[in-house]
This record gives sequence, C-alpha cells and structure tokens, in this order.
Amino acid sequence: MKLTKAEEELMNMLWKLKKAFMKDLLDAYPEPKPATTTVATLLKRMTDKGFVAYTAFGRSREYYPTVKKKDYFSRHVNGLIKNFFDDSPGQFASFFTQETGLSKEELEDLKKLIDQEIKRK
Repeated sequence: MKLTKAEEELMNMLWKLKKAFMKDLLDAYPEPKPATTTVATLLKRMTDKGFVAYTAFGRSREYYPTVKKKDYFSRHVNGLIKNFFDDSPGQFASFFTQETGLSKEELEDLKKLIDQEIKRK
C-alpha cells in the first residue's frame, strides 16, 4: 500500500522523531503549518493503512511508525523498477546513473557500494 505525498511528508517526520504527540508533529512542520485537523486526518488514514499506531495517554496520543523507512522505500523502488523499467534493475541503474546528474565522485562512491555488495554475496 502506498502513502500520498502529504502522508509521506508526515511519515518522514515520524521516522525521524520515532514517537511523537500531535504538538511535536505540528512543531516539525515548516511554516505555514497545516491545521491540526489536517494532521489528525492524515494520521487517521495512515493508521487505517497500517503505517502508524499510537499509545493513548488519557486524551493524548503518542504516534509511532509501524513500518520501517527502509522497508517502505525498498517496496517503493522495487515497484518503480517493475512498473517503469520492465522489471529490469539494469535499465533502472542505467537510467539512474545517466539521468540524475551524478558527479564523477558520486559515481565512484556508487561503484564502491556495488563492489562491496558483490563481495558480500
């Protein structure tokens, strides 16, 4: 299941904070801050989707992510490869290295990561 752009923005805040009350989340937003009701609606949808849970403390709720950031983005990237690159990681890598404007140094760093992963397997 996917998150909307607004939900992803809020989810990133939760991943960073690990646990947060509504006030903490509102404080994390840049100006202009969204209405409390907007954030509450996003949290409800994200809870219904299984991405967020909460612990109740009286009338307050402390929210926390139930999905790891790495797991979410791994599924997202794998879906991207499947849907846009004919399920070919090679086509994705070719596009990524040619079209993202990486510097020579960034490409060399990427090559080191790939070489390390090859050795690990």
